[in-house]
Amino acid sequence: MKHRIVVLGAGYAGANAAGRLAKRLHPADTGITLVNAEPDFVERVRMHQLATGQELRPRRLTDVFAGTGVQVKVARVDAVDPDRRTVGIVGADGPGEIAYDTLVYALGSTAADGGVPGVAEHAHHLAGRQSALRLRDRLAALAPGGTVLVVGGGLTGIEAVTEIAEARPDLRVSLAARAGLGDWLSDKARTHLRAAADRLGIVVHEHTGIARVEATGAVTADGRTLPAQVTVWTAGFAVHPLAAATTLRVCPTGQIVVDDTMRSVSHPGVYAVGDAAFAPGANGEPLRMSCASGVPSAHLAADVIAARLTGRRIPPNRIGYTAQCISLGRRDGIVQWVTPDDRPKPSAVTGRAAARLKEIICKSAAWSISHPTAMLPSRRHHAIPSGEPRVTTPA
Repeated sequence: MKHRIVVLGAGYAGANAAGRLAKRLHPADTGITLVNAEPDFVERVRMHQLATGQELRPRRLTDVFAGTGVQVKVARVDAVDPDRRTVGIVGADGPGEIAYDTLVYALGSTAADGGVPGVAEHAHHLAGRQSALRLRDRLAALAPGGTVLVVGGGLTGIEAVTEIAEARPDLRVSLAARAGLGDWLSDKARTHLRAAADRLGIVVHEHTGIARVEATGAVTADGRTLPAQVTVWTAGFAVHPLAAATTLRVCPTGQIVVDDTMRSVSHPGVYAVGDAAFAPGANGEPLRMSCASGVPSAHLAADVIAARLTGRRIPPNRIGYTAQCISLGRRDGIVQWVTPDDRPKPSAVTGRAAARLKEIICKSAAWSISHPTAMLPSRRHHAIPSGEPRVTTPA
């Protein structure tokens, strides 16, 4: 009987995990099913581009995984039972259930309101394709002189506000950041970021917390009103609540607690990758929610699963960061070099060179998804019978 592997979610983490498993494991011994609510792979790192009217290339998952042995199931996951090893789904043909031997949980994250009143009712976000399309329609409906407020001074907020300001110079665009603008960056990168905001005419409200969002703007923690016809909320992300409703051990954020091999500490048949995982990174600090964490965690989990099934050596965890890439519209950007534990180095690439470098990185990530069996030599090993001693030859 084949070992059944089910991967939940086909974002950067889930799609990479499924593709890498297909390269590592022989189809005669294992069956891989990838479950995703949408039929296409969505480039989440480009949602700010989609929101400003740019078109993104569609990537049908059935086309992406054709010939790999990965079975794509378009369905919404509505339950996980890690004790029975089953997943409840709702697809076009109604509710159903999928049994697994090994589960890779990669359902990712969505926007979090942080408990701020009015966010759900009055703010837009960029956590997914549908939300980005709704924001695109709203921005397109704004007349010249319209007002847009982006809340959140992290990577998503900076990319969103600069993209909107560049695409619609006829709008009055502002940013509310709880801390200083780019205060985690190096001096060179922070100076460039401030200059870009000035060049694009962005009004920046630093050290500004938001207490409430209304239909006509936002009210700050100190009682000021920031007028906006459109408010874009980028102040944090939250994971899918599904894991917290199971017997899986989760942390207070709802992420699945995993060990150094991305394996659940409570259920050895479950692995969590990407935003869904509370995973140790360099120096023991948890990995941050990002594509930069999701892809290497997916690769590690796939290699570990393959090693355990085929009796080969467990690969070490070497996940660490290299850079933070920030687009500032289509012709400007910042590539901030960082240490493996994500602390900024003094050096950074800025301007058009940074924009080109980030575009290369984004295209490479999407290309690797679209060609899941092209990146590494195929080493499809056979699974060993259950209980057979594990050997230590390199994977």
